Amino acid sequence: MISLLIVDDEKIIRRGLQSVIERQFPNLFNYRFAENGQEALELLHQEPADILFTDIRMPIMDGIELLEQLQDHPVKPEVVLLSGYNDFAYAQKGIRCAVKDYLVKPVIREELFAVLERLMRDIRMREERADNAGEDASLSTAELVTLHLTQEDVGGAITQNKLKQAGLSWLDAGYTLGLLTRRGEGSQASSTDAASFRNEIAELLQGHMDWMLTRDGKGGTIMIARDPVIFYQLAKQWRVSVHESQLRIAISDSVQGIEQIRWAYSQAKQTLKYGILIPELDVLDYSSISERSERHVVPVELIQRILNLIGMGRRDEIKQLLDLILDVRIINSCEIGYLERISQLLNEELFDNLFRIYGYKVLGLLRTYASVGHIGNFDRFEDYYIAVEQLLDHLDRFIQDRREQAPTEQNTMQKVLTYLQTHYADDLNMAVVSNHFSLNYSYFSHAFQEYSGESFSNYVRRLRLDKAKELLVHSDLKVYEISDRVGFENVKHFTRLFKDTEGITALEFRNQRRLFETQL
Repeated sequence: MISLLIVDDEKIIRRGLQSVIERQFPNLFNYRFAENGQEALELLHQEPADILFTDIRMPIMDGIELLEQLQDHPVKPEVVLLSGYNDFAYAQKGIRCAVKDYLVKPVIREELFAVLERLMRDIRMREERADNAGEDASLSTAELVTLHLTQEDVGGAITQNKLKQAGLSWLDAGYTLGLLTRRGEGSQASSTDAASFRNEIAELLQGHMDWMLTRDGKGGTIMIARDPVIFYQLAKQWRVSVHESQLRIAISDSVQGIEQIRWAYSQAKQTLKYGILIPELDVLDYSSISERSERHVVPVELIQRILNLIGMGRRDEIKQLLDLILDVRIINSCEIGYLERISQLLNEELFDNLFRIYGYKVLGLLRTYASVGHIGNFDRFEDYYIAVEQLLDHLDRFIQDRREQAPTEQNTMQKVLTYLQTHYADDLNMAVVSNHFSLNYSYFSHAFQEYSGESFSNYVRRLRLDKAKELLVHSDLKVYEISDRVGFENVKHFTRLFKDTEGITALEFRNQRRLFETQL
């Protein structure tokens, strides 16, 4: 497993990153956590890490000092900085300390995953170079093919003469590229496992002509063959051999010349994704899926309805909506991107929102079903559907149980309102009040609006205006004095807000009310 150390002084950031990463890359990372740079250094002295995510601004030892200390460390991790928009100057300092990337909070899922994929690719290629350092020079041709596949600027790295010397001149006549995996493993195997896998394949291919094995630079195994029939023969041989895992092969169309290898690889990579929809096939052919072009509108509104129903005990309705969202008839007629988009929206619009609302309370469930985060973690669509259904059912029961404790929560919200009635003139915001009552920030926002019927900011603003109106009528304080006494930052903001809300100025309000009371 890849060792990942997350350093941030906020626990919700540390655990939130873990939750998001686990759902995209389950069982791939070994996680450790530190609250500051000093604690991180102590952990790194105990055991090195492959990847280090660190915040910049932290107490005791900040991220930049941590990076400076790491320069003398015997084993340096790949470093990614985490911080806010205003810390770019600090990030520039980090660049001098060989930082690999910089992510701005709140971290965007796609940017986070892209950074991790780049780092994992670098780690794997470094491991593979170390593993192959003492291997026979006959691998040099396969290395050149991998280089041509992964690098844009290799130029004429593989000349016709080199292909001929290596016995690969048949590539010019035409070839098919296959991406080989073992089911349930994807492309996340270690370099040692990948090398063992290639050796098993090579043994089964003894006696066959015009083929070669190489790597894709991302931990995947590539096979190139002049005759595509060899892929089907390999799959048959694997089935009859004694192997615990099942072989899955995705093959491209036939192409000609080494310059077409990237195109062939992209076809095979796209084809491999369809394994979840066609689990009965050992060999997936690009030509059989390239005709899928029917498009449907992604059911965003249905996903939003499920979010609204979670915790209401209406499981039959949730099941009906899920059946419509993951309608296998529609999914089987569409490109795989349709299912990928649904999976992405279930994460972002449903599971991520539930985490923002309920915080750590639902983190355990989300971590238990981390594989739901990406369809690539499943060999069969039915398994993905069942996992999503089970997670929704567990979330619904959990949140319903919490709502049945509503009297306790209502009592807490009533205490919050009483607190605001007393402290309305203080420097108030949601962070201050939620911390005062030891409540999760996101949960507090949702619970306050549900209980009071309006947002926290609107409630405080209205409360301050009501107190100001009382003082205008029943005191002789000046407008600026009233503004300050009820908690507004400045009198200009107060007078403008008062006019916008009441339709008249504060002085007009005072004169009008006093005249009315005199007449009475």
